Amino acid sequence: MSDEITIGLVSISDRASDGTYEDQGIPALKDWLARALTSPWRAETRLIPDERPMIERTLVDLVDTVGCSLILTTGGTGPAVRDVTPEATLAVGEKEMPGFGEEMRRISLNFVPTAILSRQVAVIRGKSLIVNLPGQPKSIRETLEGLRAADGSVAHVGIFAAIPYCIDLIGGPYVETDEAVIKAFRPKNAIRPKQG
Repeated sequence: MSDEITIGLVSISDRASDGTYEDQGIPALKDWLARALTSPWRAETRLIPDERPMIERTLVDLVDTVGCSLILTTGGTGPAVRDVTPEATLAVGEKEMPGFGEEMRRISLNFVPTAILSRQVAVIRGKSLIVNLPGQPKSIRETLEGLRAADGSVAHVGIFAAIPYCIDLIGGPYVETDEAVIKAFRPKNAIRPKQG
């Protein structure tokens, strides 16, 4: 049986955190995870401003105290002065996982040339994977799930395909997905029999 995974969802936005407008990042993440995951999971959500010390404290708390195995952040990854999510993420990480940022930018370049301005990073801290996602709900879905052709077939695999196996390798719970949304890739010897 799969263990429950605790997933930290962190939306980083000055204007959403002060109530100027409604946060769209956390609802988009919850909606996508509800469709994608077949394993039991629960969310720990945080809505915070673009303040590097607060971002660092939040990430450390979610890993070290709450025990999240995966943290997905949204927002604060561009080149603007207030965009400091990548710096905060790198500061608390123990290992950088550059493939995630490279692949997110590659997916987004299918839609907008400004994808190269995005600075998303991913790191491991303890037994947790922390991934910076884009800020827009459509971009969140595209980077997690990938791109589909007109017939619905997968044209470009999203980054979430690699996340369950990464969590396995760092000692987290075994996470399974709905293959109609995103097929989790694992080497044959790492696949557990389906639970009935």
